Amino acid sequence: MAIEHAILVALSERSASGYDLARRFDASIGHFWRATHQQIYKVLARMDENGWVETDAVKRNGRLDKKTYVITPAGRNELLRWTREPSASDVTRSDFTVKLRGFADASAIKSDTMRRRAEHVATLAAYEESEQRFYPNPTELTGADLGSYLALRGGIHYERNGIAWCDEILTGINGAEN
Repeated sequence: MAIEHAILVALSERSASGYDLARRFDASIGHFWRATHQQIYKVLARMDENGWVETDAVKRNGRLDKKTYVITPAGRNELLRWTREPSASDVTRSDFTVKLRGFADASAIKSDTMRRRAEHVATLAAYEESEQRFYPNPTELTGADLGSYLALRGGIHYERNGIAWCDEILTGINGAEN
């Protein structure tokens, strides 16, 4: 997937300024597709040139105009074309897993594992709170709302699996220490 497609997904939900889009990206799509604010602005300019988005300038007193990006019919067609392509398998690159494989310093691995576990726990709590808040009746969802919910469920499964794996690592290290 290219960042363009992640941006098209976000803009298909609602139009946004580059700043607002970057903030929304950080809060949602950014959980599984990372992009810097600078990358987003650069890609938005290219997407505008390609006709996938257009801008509406909003005048602001004494300040620069605020550009709002809107997905165009050509952008919706590109999103539809891309959606119909088979997805490539995800490639995992994990320096943590390489460190674990090398197991040069059990104490450092244990400390890093505990830190990672805490991150998984915090992220899981945030995802579960979002699930309760935004999706109280998931069986009634359709379309993009169903897709957003299922993406969130994927994140929940990922975090639970991360916690279970960290627990397994810690159990293994603690067993080896005894």
